Amino acid sequence: MTKAAEIDIASVSKIYGKTTAVDAISLKIPAGSYCCLLGPSGCGKTSTLRMIAGHESVSKGDIVLGRDVVTNLPPARRGTAMMFQSYALFPHLDLVDNVAFSLKMAGVDKPTRRARALDMLKLMQMDGYADRRPAQLSGGQQQRVALARALITDPEALLLDEPLSALDPFLKIRMRAELKKLQQQLGITFVHVTHSQEEAMALADLIVVMSDGRIEQAASPREVFERPATAFVARFMGDHNVISGHVTGSADGVVSFDVPGGTTLSAYGETRPVGAPIDIAIRTDHVRIGESTDRGLGFTGLVTNLEYRGGTSKLTIEGGGISEFTAIVTDKALQATPVAIGDAVPLCWDAGDAIVLGSPTA
Repeated sequence: MTKAAEIDIASVSKIYGKTTAVDAISLKIPAGSYCCLLGPSGCGKTSTLRMIAGHESVSKGDIVLGRDVVTNLPPARRGTAMMFQSYALFPHLDLVDNVAFSLKMAGVDKPTRRARALDMLKLMQMDGYADRRPAQLSGGQQQRVALARALITDPEALLLDEPLSALDPFLKIRMRAELKKLQQQLGITFVHVTHSQEEAMALADLIVVMSDGRIEQAASPREVFERPATAFVARFMGDHNVISGHVTGSADGVVSFDVPGGTTLSAYGETRPVGAPIDIAIRTDHVRIGESTDRGLGFTGLVTNLEYRGGTSKLTIEGGGISEFTAIVTDKALQATPVAIGDAVPLCWDAGDAIVLGSPTA
């Protein structure tokens, strides 16, 4: 296999008429890493992938693969391969000819291309189905064939556009494990577009969270989850409460702020001017019930919903200008402090669990 290449996206924009789909983003994807572009529909992730592949032109900026500027090169000369969401297999060809198709277009002789296609099918554990056609395969099997066809050109980077979206939930879990194993086995750079937070967390070395054509955060899965950079990231990744307010004071690394409705809270973070808007995030599983605090690290609210989840329960609380605040508590904690819908319950969290959020990055 060809060795992996770093992908450098330098101030890249994609503009359709008066609409900016991708807005001057810059990103370095390390060679040999598994990168997931993550975000809601319309955030610019697929346009970014297609610009890397050469299937969309770059309106502004440059894309560098390894040492080569590939901005204006056609897809076949970039050293990348793309696996489409629909798999795009030819229904009238058997699996060998499907996988070997790009080599046929490149003028490789039939015995050589068929031998290489069989090798790729063997890598995907699909060599026993070589004479079948796509309609005779399951969704997971079709995906393996599409991967084999993409990889036969020995790309430096494999680009995947929501490759698991057509699979049932059980198969998705199985196939994402196979994708991760394949990437580690091949050692090449994978760039994978998804709207699934769980999928990105399971697969990626680098998660790039996008919104409105811009990058909100690019970091490891652990950092994105535990230290979200912006309110959008905290909300999109889930399992965080985001509280907004205006700064009332800063001292010794502690920022105090008022929430509209009367509650005053504190968080550790950079100094902010009085009156400035502020967002903080608190992990739902770091909230404790039944403990009051006078340090701005909690509030008392009414329980508006209670969901039993087996080992944990989800409480939804409102109070002090804060609505739909979530606490995920263990059975042990709930037994120590029994609550019911309509009860007033004090909540608190540790100082290090209140994270001051920043503004989106370019």
